[in-house]
Amino acid sequence: MADQLQDVIQRWQKAVVEDGLRPEDHELFQNAGLAYINQGDTTQLLDFIQDEKNQTCSPMELMLIFLGQVDDLHPDLIADTVLLMAPHLQTVLLRLGEEKAPWVGLALAALQKQVARLPVPYTKEQEMEDAYGLCRCCSALARFMEPFVEEVKRDNSEDDGTASDNKLKTELLKFCMGSLREPLLQAQLDQAIDIYKQSPLWHFATDIMATLPAIQEPLPGLLFYKALKKREESGLLTDSTEAQESRACLAYLLFVQLITIESFPAVFSPVFVLQCNMEYIDLLLSRKEESFLLKGLELYTKSLEKVEDNSLPVELLDLKSFYSVPQHLVQILTVCPIQRLRERGFKVLQLFIDKLGPEAKHKFFRCMIKTSRHAGVEGYIIKNIKNQIELSLKPGHENEWFMGIQVLLLLRLVLCFPLGPETDLLNSMDRVMESLNLLRYLLMRDMDWQQTSSIWPELFKIKEDYLKMLRVCLALSRAYYTGQVKNMREDKKIQAQEAREARGALVQTMTVKNKNVSDMTPEIQYQVLQCALVTFDLMESLVIRIEEISEEKVKTGTAV
Repeated sequence: MADQLQDVIQRWQKAVVEDGLRPEDHELFQNAGLAYINQGDTTQLLDFIQDEKNQTCSPMELMLIFLGQVDDLHPDLIADTVLLMAPHLQTVLLRLGEEKAPWVGLALAALQKQVARLPVPYTKEQEMEDAYGLCRCCSALARFMEPFVEEVKRDNSEDDGTASDNKLKTELLKFCMGSLREPLLQAQLDQAIDIYKQSPLWHFATDIMATLPAIQEPLPGLLFYKALKKREESGLLTDSTEAQESRACLAYLLFVQLITIESFPAVFSPVFVLQCNMEYIDLLLSRKEESFLLKGLELYTKSLEKVEDNSLPVELLDLKSFYSVPQHLVQILTVCPIQRLRERGFKVLQLFIDKLGPEAKHKFFRCMIKTSRHAGVEGYIIKNIKNQIELSLKPGHENEWFMGIQVLLLLRLVLCFPLGPETDLLNSMDRVMESLNLLRYLLMRDMDWQQTSSIWPELFKIKEDYLKMLRVCLALSRAYYTGQVKNMREDKKIQAQEAREARGALVQTMTVKNKNVSDMTPEIQYQVLQCALVTFDLMESLVIRIEEISEEKVKTGTAV
């Protein structure tokens, strides 16, 4: 092969001197060069390219040859081809002078397109094994960028940069933003876990993040371009899903992993940063992939931590993202099968509540009670309402939203049964139990209510209506579940095994905690029914206790 290439090179040089190059000369050289590249031995070919006597060998033609080698590769060949071709592409590009910018962009785009097809490692073990070569490719791409980043830095230090420099900067920026989306958005990136910073993907993330300030691309302009009314440049500042995903990953690496945080100006207030990041949090939490959800929850947490408690104004809740993010949280809390994500979801929900101002808390609670449609979430919100009322009754913490007439709006939403007598108390257990605890607390603190507001008469009426409907629901639910238990007991005594297997028809329309009871074994069905009866007893005991407290207040004259 070496002799063949040497013959082709000599023929090329002779043609240049005598008659000029013919199409078949180009084709012959191309075929021989590609064969050499495929074998991985390109020293002689590169020496020929760099030889000044061969200037008729157009670098642009060589670029097309090389780019053709990285187009539509078989997945098994992507890593090896990228690792082989990247240095050669870089060598040719460095010869192009001021015209290199568009070719750098084409090369980066071609390499990036193929690398994006490789599976992203899910665990650190998979990352270190690097079975598909993604990590090696990322390292090669980082090395590929280095001379072009240095060129932009050097030119920026000398003057304001020529048009050619700005074009090269734009191509590098496109590559960085594309890399943030693929593969970094899917990657597991956590500095706390990767203590020794041996992760190739972590190194690639730091390289990408370091490139942005190196080419003098302001991070606030990328992240907050809407709020800062930054003009669109080079098609990067768009609302496309791809652009939003890139910026979401940028926000995560900056504010959660603190990569290049020293380059971020400290002039932006925590509330402003939160407001801008909510769009990215909304996008991340709307996805189903664990890596997206985890990044969204962590970015949400970090964006809230620096915000002062009880400070977020109610006007923020009118923004679309401040409505949709809690709705995504509800889905995570109630549907997501991954426990650690549910636990993180509860923590960030409480953190968000803590940061809201009194009026914002009041509005948020109303919204969640109306929209969550899940008894567990509703119970959690009702518990928070009780905590806010308790805090408002303490000296120095008074506020009209949880101790004045405004609190009645919340109580009317909480102390009611939207489905009336048809309410399934077992499915609604969390909400009902927290509502009864709230009602008991309000009655026990009635002296505080009389001293601070005039809502007691209305509260007493709400209490009467609520308990009246609860008694009806208890009677109906107890009768239904008692009948189911009785049927199962009788069935167990008189039916054979075949009949027992068909018992599901007795309760085929009943669901508990969003699970169909007929899908359960007979033993589990029986336990569920017994648990329901115990729950009803507990509810009834709370109702009796509330009535006793109310009667005591009336007898002693402490209740209106």
